[in-house]
Amino acid sequence: MRIATLRTLLVVSGLFSGLLILDRPAAGQTAEDWVCVGGDRGCRRYSTLTQINQSNVDQLEIAWTYRTGELIDGRGRIIECTPVIVDGVVYVSTANRRVVALDGATGQVKWRFDPADHGPLAGPLASGGVNRGVAFWSDGMPDGERRILHGTSDGRLFSIDARSGQLDAAFGAEGIKDLREDLERDISKLPYGPTSAPAVVGDVVVLGVSNGEGPGLAAPGDIRAFDVRTGKQAWRFHTVPRPGEFGNDTWRNDGWKNRGGANAWGGASVDTDRGLVFVALGSAAFDFYGGDRQGDNLFANCVLALDASTGRRRWHFQTLRHDLWDHDLPVYPTLVTVTRGERVVAAVAQVTKTGFVYVLDRETGEPLFPIREVSVPASDVPGEVAAKTQPVPTLPPPFAAQSFDETNVTNIGPANRQSVLDQLTKLRSGPAFNPPSLQGTVVIPGYHGGANWSGASFDPTTSTLYVNSTNLPNVVQLKEAPPDSRYRYQHLGYTQLRDSEGYPAIQPPWGQLNAIDLNSGQFRWRSTLGEYPELTARGIPPTGTENFGGSIVTAGGLVFIGATKDERFRAFDKQTGQKLWEVQLDAGAYATPATYQTAGKQFVIVAAGGAGKLGTRAGDAFYAFALPSN
Repeated sequence: MRIATLRTLLVVSGLFSGLLILDRPAAGQTAEDWVCVGGDRGCRRYSTLTQINQSNVDQLEIAWTYRTGELIDGRGRIIECTPVIVDGVVYVSTANRRVVALDGATGQVKWRFDPADHGPLAGPLASGGVNRGVAFWSDGMPDGERRILHGTSDGRLFSIDARSGQLDAAFGAEGIKDLREDLERDISKLPYGPTSAPAVVGDVVVLGVSNGEGPGLAAPGDIRAFDVRTGKQAWRFHTVPRPGEFGNDTWRNDGWKNRGGANAWGGASVDTDRGLVFVALGSAAFDFYGGDRQGDNLFANCVLALDASTGRRRWHFQTLRHDLWDHDLPVYPTLVTVTRGERVVAAVAQVTKTGFVYVLDRETGEPLFPIREVSVPASDVPGEVAAKTQPVPTLPPPFAAQSFDETNVTNIGPANRQSVLDQLTKLRSGPAFNPPSLQGTVVIPGYHGGANWSGASFDPTTSTLYVNSTNLPNVVQLKEAPPDSRYRYQHLGYTQLRDSEGYPAIQPPWGQLNAIDLNSGQFRWRSTLGEYPELTARGIPPTGTENFGGSIVTAGGLVFIGATKDERFRAFDKQTGQKLWEVQLDAGAYATPATYQTAGKQFVIVAAGGAGKLGTRAGDAFYAFALPSN
C-alpha cells in the first residue's frame, strides 16, 4: 500500500499557518461538533459524520496546519491534546499548556492564552506537565456565556471566555482557581494538578488530578467539583475513605492516613440523563510496595459512579486489589450500550492496563459478563501482604499478553531471543500478578499496558469497542530504603525488558488495534498497529509498536488512530480492520484525534508532537485533514 508522505500532502494542499436514544448528541451539541475530548460527554469518541468514508478516505490531504512555535533547536515536549470543536472553532492546548482558538476551516488563530502570563507556577508540575485538552461550557443560550475550562498540572483551573480568550473575572480569583485551596494538608511542595481535561455536567466542572506515586509523600487523589461560574468547590469525594466512611476498613492499621494516589488522572465521563459522573482511579501510593497499606485499598483501582450534584458514591467496582504493579485505571470509563437478549442495557466499559475490559451496568455497577476470582502468587517481600485473588472477567478475552516466560520470548532473531533468555535466568517470570521482589520480577502487561490513557472508542450502531494495546514487559525490583527514609522500600527504576537491539523482549505483535463486540464479548478483529521499517526491511512481518494516543470511530465506516512509534496516522475499515489509508508525519501523533464539520466540510485533526515516552523526534503541529475541494 502506498503511504502518503507529509511533504506530498503539503505540496498538494498548501499550508496555512497561524437505533438508541443515547446516540443523539448531548445537549447543546450538533453532529458537526466534537464538544469534549471524548467527543460527547459519555466519551464514546464516535461521530455520525460520513463525508469522509471508506470509499474516499485514501484521497485525504492536509487542509491546514497549525504550528505552536514551541520547538527550540528541534527539541520539544509531547502534545497529548485532543482538540475540542464547537461551532467551527477548534480549541487546543499545547505542549507548554497554552490554549489556542483556531478557525476550524482555515487554521487561522483567533486568540491565544498563556497561563505563564498570569503568575508563576502554583507548585511542582505533575506527570511532567502534560495536558490532554480543555473543556467547553456554555449556558445554552445562542448569544450567552461560553467558557473554556483549562486545568494545568501545577494545580490551577482557568476559566477563559471562549470568544475573546480573556479570563472570566467572576471565577475564582480573577479567573483562576488555586486547586490547593480547600485541602487540609499542606501540599505546596508536592506535584498536584489536572493532566486530563475537566468534565462538565450542567454548571459544575469535575476534576481528577495527577499526583505523586511514591515512595515518598504524595498529594491526595480526591475527585473534586467546582461551580463553573464562581470557582467555588461544590463537592469533594475522598478516594481514600476516612474513618466512618464506606471502605475505610479496607485500609488496615490506619494505612489510609496521608495516603496519596487513588486518583482519576485519566479524566471523567458523564451521563447527563442520569446525572452521573464516572471516574476510574489509579493505584494508591507507593506503586510497588504496600506493606504500609495492607488490605484491598478502596477506592484505588476502582470504577466509580458519583452523583453529579452531590459527589456521593452511587456504586463502585474494584478491578485490582492492593495494586503492586502501577496498574492504574488509566482512562475514564466509556459509556456504552449492549444487548442482552431482548433488552438494551446502558453500561460502561472500562479498559485497563492489565489488558481486560470490564463491562458494568451503568445503574448498578454489576458486571455484564461473569467475573472469575483468580488465585495469584503471594509476596515474599518482608511486610508485604499481596491479595490472594484478583477479579478477572470471563469475557471479553484479554487484549494483551497475560504471561511471560521462555515460551513467548521474542522470535525476531536468534541473537535477540538469546539475549532475553539470558536476562530471564536472573528474574522471576511467569503469569500476570506476580508480585514485586528483591530479586526482580517481570511485570506483564507492563506499566504502559495493555491499555493506557489512550482509552477506547465505541460504535453505538454495532456495540463495538475499539482499543489499542501495547505488549512490552517491565521489570520491577525493590531494594531497602536508606535508614533515614520515611518508607521501607524503593525501586530500581521503570525498567523495560528489551532484547539486545532494544526491541521488546516478547514475541510480536507489540502493538495492536482490537475491535471487540460488547454484545457477545468476542473479538471482531485484531490488527497489528505500527511497524519498525528496519525490521520490515529484514523480511520480518510488521510487528506493531508501543503506542500512545487513542482512536475515534465514524459513521463513515472508519477508525482513525495515530499513536505509533513509526510516526504514521492511519485509517482502518471499522468492520474488517483492513488498513485503508496512512500518512507519514514529521513527528509522532501521540494524541487522540477528533473530527468535525464546518462550512459543509468534514475535517479530521490530530496533534503531532512526537517526543515523550517513546523518545522519537519532537514536533509542534496540529494537522487537519480533509477531502480535496474539487
